[in-house]
Amino acid sequence: MGISVNGVEIDDREIEAELPHHQSAPNPVQQAVHEVILRRVLLQEAAAMGLTEADPDERIEALFARAVQVPLADEAACLRYYQSQPERFRSGDLVEARHILFQVTDSAPLEMLRQTAELILGELQAHPERFEELARQYSNCPSGALGGNLGQLARGQCVPEFEELLFRLQQGELAPRLLETRFGLHIVQASRRVDGAAIPFATVRAQIADELQRQAWQRALHQYLHILVGRAGIEGITLEGATSPLVQ
Repeated sequence: MGISVNGVEIDDREIEAELPHHQSAPNPVQQAVHEVILRRVLLQEAAAMGLTEADPDERIEALFARAVQVPLADEAACLRYYQSQPERFRSGDLVEARHILFQVTDSAPLEMLRQTAELILGELQAHPERFEELARQYSNCPSGALGGNLGQLARGQCVPEFEELLFRLQQGELAPRLLETRFGLHIVQASRRVDGAAIPFATVRAQIADELQRQAWQRALHQYLHILVGRAGIEGITLEGATSPLVQ
C-alpha cells in the first residue's frame, strides 16, 4: 500500500492481519490501517525510550505507564463531582411504572406508529383512567396483558433514556411526550414513587476518585497520542490531525 512510518514501510500483511478485528467499523480497511500505524508509532517511541519488554503489548503498556501520568483527584474535585450529580449517588429510589409500547416492525413503520401513539397519548391525557384498557389493546410489550404495569423499577434496570425520563416523573404523572428507544415508542407513567436516600460522600469518595482518575488518564492519553502522531513522519496516507481515528 506504500505506507511508511518514520521511514519504515508497513507491510500489507500487517493490514490483512489486523482487518478481521474491525469488520463492524464503517470502513474496516481504513480502521485497520489506522490501528497498524498507531501501533507502529507507539512501538517506535517505546524503542526510543529504551523499553525492551519482549511482548509488544507489554512494551506499549510500559510506554503508557512512563509517559502518561496524571495527578490523583483531590478532595475538592471529588466533592464537586459528588455535588454536581446527586441523582447518581442515591440508593433505594424505586418507581412503580407502566407503559404502552409501540414497536417498530416492517409492517408498522415509525411514522405510522408515531401517528397512532400520538392519538393514544392524547386520549390518555384527556381520559387517564383508560390507561389499562388501551395498554391491553395497543401495547406490543408483554406487560400489555397486565395493563402496561412494569412493577417497581430501580435505577439500572431500564435502558438509560427510559430511566432518565421515568425518574423525573412525579407520582401519578403521565409523560407529556412520547419516548423513543431502540424498542420503539413508549407512553410512560410513574404510578408510584418510593424515594431513597443520598449515599454519604465518604462512602463513594474512593469510587469518585477512581472515575475522575480514569477520565483524566483518558484525556492525557488522547493528548499524548495526538502529539506522537503529529510529529511522526507518516507517508502514503493523509490523516486529519486531532480528528483522526488514530487518536480517538
